[in-house]
Amino acid sequence: MNVTLEGLNPYLAHFRAPPRDRYDEGRSRRDTVPLESHAETPVGPERVDPLTVLQKQNLDQNRVPQLIPLRFRRMSYSPFTYLRGAAAVQASDLAAGPRTDLWVELCGDAHLGNFRWFNCPDRQPVFDLNDFDETLPGPFEWDVKRLAASITVAARINGFPTKKCRAATRSAMREYRESIIAASELSPLDLFYYRFRAEDALERVAQRGGKHRQWKESVLAKAARKNSMRALTQLTAVVDGRRVIVPDPPRIARIDDELAERNWAEISQFFQSYKETLPLDRRVLVDQFSLVDVARKVVGVGSVGTRCLMVLLESDDGTPLFLQFKQATRSVLEQYLGRSVFEQSGQRVVEGQRLIQATSDMFLGWSRWRNNDGHDVDFYFRQLWDGKGKITVEELSPTRLAVFAGLCGKTLAFAHARSGDAMMIRGYLGEDETFDDLLVEYADRYADCTAADHAQLEMAINDGQIDVVRDL
Repeated sequence: MNVTLEGLNPYLAHFRAPPRDRYDEGRSRRDTVPLESHAETPVGPERVDPLTVLQKQNLDQNRVPQLIPLRFRRMSYSPFTYLRGAAAVQASDLAAGPRTDLWVELCGDAHLGNFRWFNCPDRQPVFDLNDFDETLPGPFEWDVKRLAASITVAARINGFPTKKCRAATRSAMREYRESIIAASELSPLDLFYYRFRAEDALERVAQRGGKHRQWKESVLAKAARKNSMRALTQLTAVVDGRRVIVPDPPRIARIDDELAERNWAEISQFFQSYKETLPLDRRVLVDQFSLVDVARKVVGVGSVGTRCLMVLLESDDGTPLFLQFKQATRSVLEQYLGRSVFEQSGQRVVEGQRLIQATSDMFLGWSRWRNNDGHDVDFYFRQLWDGKGKITVEELSPTRLAVFAGLCGKTLAFAHARSGDAMMIRGYLGEDETFDDLLVEYADRYADCTAADHAQLEMAINDGQIDVVRDL
């Protein structure tokens, strides 16, 4: 497919204009979309019913029916888990609000739990956004609002007083705005090479609490242990002389009957199609591994019900490599922002991830599988375990949450600057704290909305309108 840069982001042409003109252009957007408009949230009878949005999403994305009750169970645990699974609901709400049309490659699901660390190709751990199932070009503020709302919701779940909740959200918004300013002053190459080391990120969080060195080292060590050798030990066994992935139902199960009935050659062709999407050097590397086994895996909150599998590869000398391939559906944003320029949804996820992240998984790729019913299912590939780690938000103190939220705001700003025009966004946001304060107001209101939506889900479950199952 021949994709132009302007097709990905119509505002890239502005990079050729002088910085002052771009700043003024961003500032002029306030005439049509005042900053104050961002404090509002959709309320009243005109708001689309959130349960209707979620049920429609299950159908539109052709989720596995047997797993939908598990999805709702996980969303029901708290307003924060509800928000994590309700990207489609917030997308509907954002579409009903103001829109600057200052476009970037959106993560599409930039909630607080989606900022983690992982090993980049040179094996150094970096801190960045992690999941990109909903990525699509769109107005920068949609990501910012999802982040802001998630911080306030998480802080409330932790039982923090209102002042501390707002302080955490304000920290993220201030860091976002100040980092947009910093990014707008970098050269394109400096911006491209900028990355946030995981150790530096954790050090900033750790210093805001007791035993900070032990805490940081413990968190990093736990992530470092998540690698293919560890996965080989924990997830596989030798059966009848052949290494296989050990079932742990229902978390990990043998591949679906439909897949098992298919000729292994078709599975190999599916994997071959993935390899053809890799750069030549990565393809040569993967060609040194053989396909050994495949199993189904249940993951996440919002992702539950989409098809996710893991594949075990092995080289001639016995070196293991675990990859995950996950179903890619249409982004929840496409209904409001238009179809992706990529016809293959797996490619949309991969290309969006590469645009957003400072450095990406070296095994990113995509492929398409045809079901027995003749329907195509798109997938994207990435490593299963590669030094991935996260901070458990629910365990953070108010001070540490505020610092962590600020790191997320900074990370999101640099992510947006890689694909959008940081100078235009800077012009729109301004140099003072007005936007920060308005987004804190938005987050307060949307947290109220999320609590009500969560209560509605709980009521529907208790009334038997929505089926749930016990978690895995």
